[in-house]
Order: sequence, then C-alpha cells, then structure tokens
Amino acid sequence: MRGNDMRTEKDSMGEMQVPADAMYGASTARAVENFPVSELRFPREFIKALGVIKRSAAGVNMVLGKLDKDVAKLIEQAADEVGDGRWDAHFPLDIFQTGSGTSTNMNANEVIAHRCAQISSNIFVHPNDHVNMGQSSNDVIPTAIHVAAADQLIHQLIPALAHLHKTLSEKAEKTMNTVKIGRTHLMDATPVTLGQEISGWARQVDLGIERLKACIPHITELAQGGTAVGTGLNTHPEFGARMARALSDVYAIPFREAVNHFEAQAAQDAAVELSGAMKTVAVSLIKIANDVRLLNAGPRCGIGEITVPAVQPGSSIMPGKVNPVIAESLAQVAAQVIGNDAAIAFGGASGLLELNVMLPMMAHNLLESERLLANAARMFADKCIAGLAANEEKCAEQIEWSMSMVTSLAPLIGYEKAADIAKQAVTEGKTVRQMCLEMKVLPEDELDRLLDTAGMLHSGSAD
Repeated sequence: MRGNDMRTEKDSMGEMQVPADAMYGASTARAVENFPVSELRFPREFIKALGVIKRSAAGVNMVLGKLDKDVAKLIEQAADEVGDGRWDAHFPLDIFQTGSGTSTNMNANEVIAHRCAQISSNIFVHPNDHVNMGQSSNDVIPTAIHVAAADQLIHQLIPALAHLHKTLSEKAEKTMNTVKIGRTHLMDATPVTLGQEISGWARQVDLGIERLKACIPHITELAQGGTAVGTGLNTHPEFGARMARALSDVYAIPFREAVNHFEAQAAQDAAVELSGAMKTVAVSLIKIANDVRLLNAGPRCGIGEITVPAVQPGSSIMPGKVNPVIAESLAQVAAQVIGNDAAIAFGGASGLLELNVMLPMMAHNLLESERLLANAARMFADKCIAGLAANEEKCAEQIEWSMSMVTSLAPLIGYEKAADIAKQAVTEGKTVRQMCLEMKVLPEDELDRLLDTAGMLHSGSAD
C-alpha cells in the first residue's frame, strides 16, 4: 500500500501506520500485523453482540452519572451501526489472537470512537476512556460469547430443531402403518413399522432440544461488571446488573449478572456445557442421517425401503444415479460440530487463574456449531424428511423373506425348533411360512395368525 494510502495513528505503545480508509486505529493495526494466522474472523452475531454491549455500556454509564450525555448519545449511535453490521469490514482480526480477545475488544472501541469523530467533530470520544468505560476485555469478551451464543441458541438453533422434530413426527404418523423388517446388528430382526422407526428419530431430536434448553440458565449469566479479574475495579457496583437488564431488553432474553464474577471470567464452563449438548445433538443427527442412507440404499440392489427426494445428479460418470446428498451434508456438519466440541473442551480446560485465554477460538467454534446445526437441521427437514416416501412393496417383500419371522413361533414350538426352521429356510431359499407349511409345524390358520406382522408390532407374546 502506498504511503499516501496510509495515515498515522497512536496508542500507548506509539505510532502505527493504518490504512487511510480504515475505521480502526493503532491497536487494531498492531494486531493485524501480529496475527496473520488464518482466514477465520469473528462472525456477524459476535460483532453484533459487541456493538450492543458498547451501546448498552454507554447508556448505563450515562444513567449512573459516569459519562457525559452528549458523549454517551454519540457512542450509542456509532455502536448501533456496529451492531447493525455497517462496519463489519473493519473488523479484520484473526480468531487466533490474544487469548482474552483484547485485540477485538479494542477493535470495537476504535471503530466506534472513529465513527463518533466522523459524526461530530465537536465532541471528543476516546476508545478506552469513553467507549470502554467501566469495562475490560476480560469481561466484555466472555459476555459477548454468552450473549451471541444465547441469541443463536434461542432464536435460531432450538427453533430449527423444533422444525425438524415436527417434520419427523408428521412423517412418523403418516408411515405408522407401513410394516417393514426391523434390523439389529444390520441383520434381519422382527418387524416394526417405518413410523415407529421414524418416531425414534423424532424423540432423539426432542431430547436434544431438552438438553439445549437446560443450558439456557447458565449461558445467560454474564461476566459484565467484573472488569479485569472479577473484582469490578473501575466500574460502578450496579453496572453489571444494569448491563444485564439492558441486554435483555435488546435480545428479548432473560440475561442476568453472573452469580460469581471470578467463575464467570476464570472459567468458560457454560460454553463447554452448551457445546457438549450440541455434540449430543450432532451424534443424534448422524444416527438419523445414516439410517436414512441405509434405508434408501439401492434403489434396486440394496435395502430400498424408502426413497428420499432427488435433488441433484449423483455421478459425473454413472447416468441416472441419485445419491442421498442431504443426509451426507448433515452428517458432515455433525462431524464438524463434534470436532469443534473437542477444541472447545480443550479451551475450557485451559483457564489460567483469573482468566481463560482461549476465548476467541472458543467463541468461533461455539457460534459456528450453532449456526451449522441450525442450517443443517432445516435443510434436512425440508429437503429430505418432508419428501421421504415409503416403498411399500419392498417393505412387504423383505418381511416375508426374513427368517426372523420365526421368532413369533418360538413360544409355541420352542427356540431350538424355531432356529432349525430358520436355518433350513435359508438353506433351501424359502420363506419361513413356506418352510412351516411344508413341515406341517402348525395348522395353517394358526400359522397365519402367528405370522401376521400386525401382531408382532407391540409387546406381549404371540400366544
């Protein structure tokens, strides 16, 4: 960049050259130079949280008599623009930076102060003294993590999973009378209905929602008000509680001040807990996605008991091939979430005395997991489950061929004899029904009753 494309900015460490059109200042420019690690940047919801925190802090400090009204109003206006995303391009810092996120907190302070200078040349706003008043990176960044995570959890992820649960439940009800063979160890077992199978998927999602909701009371506790180490030095005693109320009003979420500021800043257990709940959801979704893939396998030479919507060609070389790509996409998302959880758990275990120093990485992974799961859940519901169709004839055919049909005879003829019939049916390439009729094991009407799949779908013995 040519010299005339730069301007000189100054912070406590001295002068720095900053791009002429940059909204940030010297501290951010130092961090840009210090951390050229990746292409990863803080997501929109995190930058929004920073803007809302800075706006709320200005208003609270004004009410508490700590900040001049004109300065506060100017900060509120500029911070609103940050919250709305107007200046996202001026948050260039890498996720892999100072572990407290100080660089990104100063990035927000500098952008807001710079914008204040653009709006009014008559009112001086300092990034530290005014925008960061009563705050520390050590309570701002943990607060931003909790606020952004709670916002995504309550307003995006849980509703997306609720939509998937509803779609699965509706599909289960529609297919409750479609009888198919059950499978354990990937081997033929006794019959179930497709609806019963899908109802299990729906319950997995429902339990996942319950697990996520259980995290809400902890992720809505905020560190704000603890400042540097949790003591609240250099801020008003009411600042934390007032900030929680102000953020609650903006997000329509019941935030509250941390019960213990030393815990809120030294540890990140609430983030670890939420990530763990999301990992459990991811495990559930992999199970569901893989079941869909297996049942859809074929269509002619595999299980083929269901058909999922064809959304794109499946091969660049095999004409007519269609793959279960939506389920594959979901499984990949789940794998990423599980990987993110491992990093978050390691980050949570890396708290040192009064501060956790892996906050940016944890923030990125936590918010990414929420966003990925929400998007993938809606995609899977709308593009796969909603259009899933039962292949009734294939289901009926495979039940008749299963040697596990003999299970319903065991209470009357005994396990050993039933096993012999099953083995002989396989050897001779016949159905259990055919084998039993040939061997005259039971009267035909009794055999028909016992081999009626409807009687095998519920608890109780055949006799």
